[in-house]
Amino acid sequence: MLPKDPMILLSYINTKLRDEYASLDSLCDDLQVEREEIEKTLYAIDYQYSTELNKFI
Repeated sequence: MLPKDPMILLSYINTKLRDEYASLDSLCDDLQVEREEIEKTLYAIDYQYSTELNKFI
């Protein structure tokens, strides 16, 4: 289960991307979560996924 708080979610996702996953898609597939939901939640706090950096910035 993913954290509900957007700031905690940001930290959680970026840590997972840094340490375990080569892309957001692979993270979502492995954790069985919707990419759109993560992006929507983090966009609401002005963060967008960077494919080049493999993190939300």
